[in-house]
Amino acid sequence: LKLEEAMNTGEPVEGIVKDVVKGGLLVDIGVRAFLPASLVERGYVEDLSKYLGQTISARVIEMNQGRKKVILSRKALMEEEYDRLRQEMLDSLEEGQVIKGIVRRLTQFGSFVDIGGVDGLLHISEMSWHRIGHPSEVVKVSDEIEVKVLRIDREKEKISLGLKQVLPNPWDTVEQSYPVDSVITAKVVRLAPFGAFLQLEPGVEGLVHISHLADRHIAKPDEVVTEGEEVSVKVLSIDTAEKRSRLSSREVTRDKQEREYREDKAEKVKEPDDVITIGDMVGNLF
Repeated sequence: LKLEEAMNTGEPVEGIVKDVVKGGLLVDIGVRAFLPASLVERGYVEDLSKYLGQTISARVIEMNQGRKKVILSRKALMEEEYDRLRQEMLDSLEEGQVIKGIVRRLTQFGSFVDIGGVDGLLHISEMSWHRIGHPSEVVKVSDEIEVKVLRIDREKEKISLGLKQVLPNPWDTVEQSYPVDSVITAKVVRLAPFGAFLQLEPGVEGLVHISHLADRHIAKPDEVVTEGEEVSVKVLSIDTAEKRSRLSSREVTRDKQEREYREDKAEKVKEPDDVITIGDMVGNLF
């Protein structure tokens, strides 16, 4: 009668796992009960023997008094606990909060992160300050990471997370690292009809406009540069608010030409001290 009441009310029962049999576990709850393998955990369990001798709580989901058949579900209790913790987490979460989570799954567009019973989406665009092709370039399954809660939709139970927001923003130090008028070496990462984008460092790109790619008129950027090539450029301007920098290859060439012209001119004006004139040679004869 107690078991029948427990089944009707949903009250959990306790018992000791006595044996592993085909398809599940035998549990002593005062009578012998069967716990199917699919109802032991929320997920699949490969090795049931680890439960032998353990005292577990479960719910009675089926009874047949005539055949003395009792079926249990531990999964039902775990699902309820999971839902309770999930709701508590959803209620306590706030936008802007930084929390720890475990990476559970990767997709082409991002990764799903368990932040305490709730899965949040970490979109690929929020993973790094620089462009990445796949989430696996930044995280892997089972990684524990710190993320920032960007948006919460409590009705749909959707949470958007950010990883780059808890990492240093490279644009914060760009003006110090690449002063205006300095000449630097950067890699061509993308070509566009209007110019070439160069990577100064991961997360920081600059544009060399087509008019600044060469010291002559060109129709297309690929006439003078190719993707992956490293080139010397002059920093023309930095806009940290808009995350933009203007670069120039042409100015580097022009500066070099002007410098060479000045040096050549100085060489021609200067008269070396050790030049021997015809007068000196004739004078020595007499």
